[in-house]
Amino acid sequence: MNPNVIETTDIAKTYVMGAEVIHALRSVSIQIPRGEYVAFMGPSGSGKSTLMNIVGCLDTPSKGQYILNGQDVSRMSDNQLAEVRNKEIGFVFQSFNLLPRASALDNVALPLIYAGLNKRERNERALESLRAVGLADRASHRPNELSGGQRQRVAIARALVNNPSVLLADEPTGALDSKTSHEIMDLFEALYAKGNTIIMVTHEEDIARYAHRIVRLRDGLVESDEVNLQLAVHSA
Repeated sequence: MNPNVIETTDIAKTYVMGAEVIHALRSVSIQIPRGEYVAFMGPSGSGKSTLMNIVGCLDTPSKGQYILNGQDVSRMSDNQLAEVRNKEIGFVFQSFNLLPRASALDNVALPLIYAGLNKRERNERALESLRAVGLADRASHRPNELSGGQRQRVAIARALVNNPSVLLADEPTGALDSKTSHEIMDLFEALYAKGNTIIMVTHEEDIARYAHRIVRLRDGLVESDEVNLQLAVHSA
C-alpha cells in the first residue's frame, strides 16, 4: 500500500488573462504520507492557494500529475472531482461557511446527504463528529448562538464527518482572536494525534509552527520543505 496520501509530480498551473500568462505554479513535486501534519506557507502570489485548490480537488493542474489516495485526479472532470472531494477531503475555511438557519447538527450532517445516508444515520454520525470536537451539547444551536471558536469547531466537525483522507484547513484561525486561535490549533493537534492527515494553509508564522512540517512556496515553486525542528525537539 502506498504510504503517501498525496503525491504531486511536476505540477504547474497557468492562467491566461488577456494577453498576459500567469504562472501560478511552475513545478511542484511533494509527497505527503498518511498521518502527517503539514503547513503550506508563502507570501501573497506565492502559489500556496493554487496548490491548496489543486490538492483539495477544487482545480486541476495545467500539467503534471496529482495522485490522491491512489487515484490520478489530474485530468478528472468537474463531476468526478466533486465526487472525490466529498469522499476524500474535509474542508475547513476561514469564514466557517455554515448555513445560518440550520442547527449545528444539521450543518455537520450536510456532506452525508450527498453521500446518500438516511436521516437517522446522518444524525448519529453528525453527533459523533460534534462530540469529537467537544460540542455535542450545542447540537441544536444555530451559528448565531455560538461563539467564533464554537462555529469553527462545528466547521471542523463537518469536515470530519465523512472520515476523509485529508483535512484541509485554509487560514483556519483568520477570523478568530489569538486565544481562540490557539484553542483551535490545540484541537487540530489532538486530531493529528488520532491519526488524521492535516494540511493547513496560513501566512501566520505562529500558526504554522503548530504543524510538524512546513512547505514554503515562492513564485510558484517550493522554496523549502522542512520538518518543524522546534516540535521535533519537544517530542524527542
